Amino acid sequence: MNKKQSVLLVGATGYLGSYILRQLLNQNYSVRVVVRNPQKLPQVDKEHYEVIEGEVTKPSTLKNCCENVDVVISTVGITRQKDGLTYMDVDYQANLNVLEEAIKRKVKKFIYVSVLHGDKMKNVKICVAKEKFVERLRHSSLDYTIIRPNGFFSDLTEFYQMAKRGRVYLFGNGQVKINPIHGEDLAKVCVGAIRKSEIEIKVGGPEVLTHRSIAFLAFMALNKKPKITYIPDWVRIASIKFVKTFISSKTYGPIEFFLTVMARDDMIAPKYGRHTLKTYFENVDL
Repeated sequence: MNKKQSVLLVGATGYLGSYILRQLLNQNYSVRVVVRNPQKLPQVDKEHYEVIEGEVTKPSTLKNCCENVDVVISTVGITRQKDGLTYMDVDYQANLNVLEEAIKRKVKKFIYVSVLHGDKMKNVKICVAKEKFVERLRHSSLDYTIIRPNGFFSDLTEFYQMAKRGRVYLFGNGQVKINPIHGEDLAKVCVGAIRKSEIEIKVGGPEVLTHRSIAFLAFMALNKKPKITYIPDWVRIASIKFVKTFISSKTYGPIEFFLTVMARDDMIAPKYGRHTLKTYFENVDL
């Protein structure tokens, strides 16, 4: 049993953050969260952790958030762009705001969730912002760990939605492979990093799947006959150019990231966890 270390969690209302919050409490950490809207916190007894209302994009609301904190865990990042904020506003600057508070209060360690091979996707806006923060963290005075998952189960709900509409569209031959990870499994990795010395942890789920097999799992969960259309890869490349040219940079980010990752053949990460995508699709509520 660990001592009552104090952990500040930012991003607790997100997909991954909600699982990390539960995991921290299960492992007997003293927990503080910074959230803009406490109503969006998961259904966990709030008597067991401290809630600070603040906005990570506004440094004035973060004052003293790291007081008496041993470790900071940040999952802050844009998944669906809104409020007119950019990746640089959130994935970079908001995390930097928290980091500066952590440095002031001499926090022992900062754990940040980025993305697998983010440093190799410098043409993708979300990765540019995340990796810019990673560099600032590396050159800070704090011990740190960068968590690099290759994809969440929640990222693959688009396959389920397409299957629900009756047809899944895949680029190329559908044989690109990935082993995405469930939020609960990844949360255990993030919390486990508190006690580990690694400066970088690459992680994926327990199953390596092709995009084609992911599509079949979605159809199976819906009890539908598989219908898949394969789109030439040049269409994907043209689509990336199109969204960059004709769609606002504040809205095309998720599309750009999805279309880029869909074609990478190096998104398999070390296996971890117990949750399967089959079970996730069978229980997804969309």
